[in-house]
Amino acid sequence: MTSVIDHWIGGRRVAGRSGRTAPVYDPATGEVSGEVPLASAAEVDAAVASAVTAAEEWRTASLSRRAAVLFAFRELLHDRSGELARVVTAEHGKVLADAAGEVARGLENVEFATGVPHLLKGGFSEQVSSGVDVYSIRQPLGVVAGITPFNFPVMVPLWMCANAIACGNAFVLKPSERDPSASLLLAEMWQQAGLPDGVFTVLHGDKEAVGRLLVHDDVAAVSFVGSTPVARHIYETGTAHGKRVQALGGAKNHMVVLPDADVDLAADAAVSAAYGAAGERCMAISVAVAVGAIGDQLVEAIAARLPKLKVGRGADPDTDMGPLITAEHRDRVADYIGQGEAAGARVVVDGRAADVPAAGFFLGTTLLDHVERDMSVYTDEIFGPVLSVVRVDTYEEAVALINANPYANGTAIFTRDGGAARRFQVEVEVGMVGVNVPIPVPVASYSFGGWRDSLFGDSHMYGPEGLAFYTRGKVVTSRWPDPATSQVDLGFPQTR
Repeated sequence: MTSVIDHWIGGRRVAGRSGRTAPVYDPATGEVSGEVPLASAAEVDAAVASAVTAAEEWRTASLSRRAAVLFAFRELLHDRSGELARVVTAEHGKVLADAAGEVARGLENVEFATGVPHLLKGGFSEQVSSGVDVYSIRQPLGVVAGITPFNFPVMVPLWMCANAIACGNAFVLKPSERDPSASLLLAEMWQQAGLPDGVFTVLHGDKEAVGRLLVHDDVAAVSFVGSTPVARHIYETGTAHGKRVQALGGAKNHMVVLPDADVDLAADAAVSAAYGAAGERCMAISVAVAVGAIGDQLVEAIAARLPKLKVGRGADPDTDMGPLITAEHRDRVADYIGQGEAAGARVVVDGRAADVPAAGFFLGTTLLDHVERDMSVYTDEIFGPVLSVVRVDTYEEAVALINANPYANGTAIFTRDGGAARRFQVEVEVGMVGVNVPIPVPVASYSFGGWRDSLFGDSHMYGPEGLAFYTRGKVVTSRWPDPATSQVDLGFPQTR
């Protein structure tokens, strides 16, 4: 029996009226588990109108009231984290441990936003001129929208909405139609935490809904995480209609392994970073760059670990890797493996031949060696459990390889040499860098974002840059009459 997944507008579940729906699958079985409505432009307009009304009230809420709501939301999120993780696993397919980790990282962003009374403090300069003071304040934008991907249906919305709401905005979430149910749980928790109705909206949809949000006069800003082609479209369309846009695109993350690295440490890191969540994450390591003679040892160590990974249902406690999100995506990833093999890469471990469940959208782990930079497995974002090994002779070649890649989201280096690590963090042209850390996702008090084709716009996600994105700066210059010379009766003695 399939469930019907509603919108959330004005503080309640609202059935779709467009007549269009999309199926939601359980990737572990391949069966349809639900139907999600796809909003029409008219439904977008109604949802935004509700958010506009709510934003007018919420922007005047005191900082202490906003913080209180965020603290209450944080407690609900913590208490219901297991429930959220199970919903993510049911619709995305990732193992429960990965889903729980996603909720935990999202929770960190809520905790950061609870400090909004301190974070939104402005500056003050007294007596910049005779009798003149200047001070700065930050004010909310109004209604802002978030368009989020399937791979992190809890964490990425919390990257956006926690700061946006803390800053006094109303937030409209357009989640992925592939795993939309977690967004409704978040909506319920926001309401239970005391957030006024209409400040948080969930609007399901596809291109029609996104297209309307991008041109809507009452939507002041749009945040997006997804593929590079879509990120470019979101950025160009949104900015052309006068909106602030932060659009995070795709990735091709490299992990450099120097000859002095601890091979076991590097191999463990490569396996967890490349195959966790079936490789469906923008911070996954998809290229291991083996420098010098360490290549054979590294490939052997990674290959030895892969048979130990169990591929199966994400809800099973002994599963290490779950299915991919759809059958079409699984087949696309498998086709890339064939392209790499045909181009001359050595298939060390072939996920197409893995022992995986017959039902569902499963594919085993794949390791490709001797990958060249002109092969599609290197140039394209595969977004699946495929790790390519590229061999270079020197550190300089490794850095040049990374800096020539159009993507620049995250990277890592494994070495025992502190000087080499410091040189790498200075010379590599990538937005997030790990030193002996394979997935360098910044903590919530920093900000997340890449360079080049991994980011469109000039603002990274969450943290201090997120606060700046969801507010506008205003500077006030003031002069008041000297009470000693004023002709107005101020009601107190005028003395010097």
